[in-house]
Amino acid sequence: MKKSDMTVEEALKIKLPLKECLIGEPHFYRKVAMVVLPMIIQNTLSNVVGLLDNIMVGQVGTLAMSAVAIVNQLMFVFMLCVWGALAGAGIFGTQFFGKRDYDGVRITMRFKLIVALVISVSAVIIFSIAGKSLIELYIAADTPAKEAEETLRLAKNYLDIMLISLVPFGLTQVYSGTIRESGKTTLPMAASMTAMVINFVFNFILIFGHFGFPKMGVAGAAIATVISRFVEVGIVVIRGHLCSDEYPFLVGVYKNFHVPTNMIWPIMSKSLPLLANEFLWSLGQAVLLQSYSIRGIEVIAAMNIANTIAQIFNEVFISLGNSTSIVVGQELGAEHFVQARVYAWRMAALSITSCFVMGALLYSVSPVIPQIYNTEPEIRNLAMEFIRVVAVVMPVNAFANVAYFTLRSGGKTLVTFLFDSCFTWAVSVPVSRILAGYVIMPVVMVYFCVCSLELIKSTIGFILVKKGVWVRNIVNRQ
Repeated sequence: MKKSDMTVEEALKIKLPLKECLIGEPHFYRKVAMVVLPMIIQNTLSNVVGLLDNIMVGQVGTLAMSAVAIVNQLMFVFMLCVWGALAGAGIFGTQFFGKRDYDGVRITMRFKLIVALVISVSAVIIFSIAGKSLIELYIAADTPAKEAEETLRLAKNYLDIMLISLVPFGLTQVYSGTIRESGKTTLPMAASMTAMVINFVFNFILIFGHFGFPKMGVAGAAIATVISRFVEVGIVVIRGHLCSDEYPFLVGVYKNFHVPTNMIWPIMSKSLPLLANEFLWSLGQAVLLQSYSIRGIEVIAAMNIANTIAQIFNEVFISLGNSTSIVVGQELGAEHFVQARVYAWRMAALSITSCFVMGALLYSVSPVIPQIYNTEPEIRNLAMEFIRVVAVVMPVNAFANVAYFTLRSGGKTLVTFLFDSCFTWAVSVPVSRILAGYVIMPVVMVYFCVCSLELIKSTIGFILVKKGVWVRNIVNRQ
């Protein structure tokens, strides 16, 4: 059904059999497994290590855990800005690889290197100047003065050290992203797993002061992260360039370093909406957390626990979403438009099905894992309720995620901007502000109402994917 000589218009007129859209052949699942399994392994282990790190910081105390949660939310904004800015070039990279145009892949990688360095250095400057003011936004006005002061001190100390890791993080995303776009995900997985082990070991040593090292608490956690980031970038860069046969697009990437002028605007036109989307979406998530924090600093601690645990179970559908952009994008680059449509629906079916299983597992463990944390019983109970909300809405989030990456694979970045971040700011943020600040309602119910809004987003995504507005090739260079 590839029919590479078919136009987009002809491909959209073909009615796809329901069974073929929901169930694929063995070779389809083998192809998806080669892409998605290393991602799932890498990200799941990363989140497990994150959970263990979270538990170790939690042993220091609730204020330390809240301080780290606040800074990590700010770091999340930076990370998504990097991912969003690189994603536009990544759309081109995936489609270039689909048509085996390695020079095109090199051009997109050079563009990403420039952008990653600009964003990373800018973030260091911004957080250095405005870090304290940003942290204070998350400390509720009714927090006792001593607790507020200690939380601010711990958070600022943690942030100052974390700034060292921003540039290596950006470079890692450039290399790992480009390699993943070729369908090879093993090297990024190996680099990340090694970094995770380093991070965990140094967390254990530096947070608690083992093996003769000083007991550094939150600062120790930050130093461990910095060390692991340098290890990760070293592995992926050195190994990538040494294995030129496996990654031919890395050969000569720095030779005659330039991006052709006729490629700058096409890439920028896709990158800017994605950068704006990821920035505004992540900022929206930060504002949502700030809205919930109106109900007290214990809510931040509980959501930190819940999000860390839920992220482990969410990783399956998140990785499937990322894989969708690779699997579908390569078909679009090869001009297999009908196949791309079929693959998009199969990925959606696979993602939703997996989330019924993962959601049930998450709900079943929700009373158990929060008990590991050294914090007050009411915070553990609150975390359990938040986890259950995440478990219930997981299948809805899964489809919205696949729809987003399907639209993005065809370069419809302006549509994804409206679909993702505009929805967050126009719907989710106002609803959370009103319910948290002006309605007498338990905070768990507020969280459930806001999360349930994803059903509207999924409906919009279904319509857009079905219409096929994303089905097109964007890498026909003359």
